This record gives sequence, C-alpha cells and structure tokens, in this order.
Amino acid sequence: MDIKVLGTGCMSCTNTLALIEQIAKEKGVAITLSKVDDIKDIMSYRVMSLPGVVIDGKVVHAGGMPSRDKIESWFQG
Repeated sequence: MDIKVLGTGCMSCTNTLALIEQIAKEKGVAITLSKVDDIKDIMSYRVMSLPGVVIDGKVVHAGGMPSRDKIESWFQG
C-alpha cells in the first residue's frame, strides 16, 4: 500500500502523517508512506485543501486532518 500525504508542512499535515504511520503499525499493515510538499506535485492530484491523502494513486481525503476511524477504514481492505 503506497500512501502519500500531500501538504506544505502545516501541523495538520505533520499530524496526519504521524497518525497514519501509528495506525498502520497498530494494524500490522505494511505501507510505504511519503510526504509530498512540492506545490506542483500537490496540484497534479487536483487537491485544493490540505492535507490530502493519496492511496495507490487515488485521492481518498482532502482538507483537514482525517479522523482515526477514517484512517482505520483505509486499512480494512
């Protein structure tokens, strides 16, 4: 599972990254987690509200920090 957090470095972006990593570890899910902070790369996903989350090339969240429940649902697979 390839997960990208789109953001320019705001606290919500940083916290989203940390929370995704924490929940993946708790669930035992193998992920590749990266942060995209280049504005051109962020715009290529057509995300206007940050942070954004992209899983395997698909935008699954944009704007504000996602809830724990929402993040857990991504790992239900």
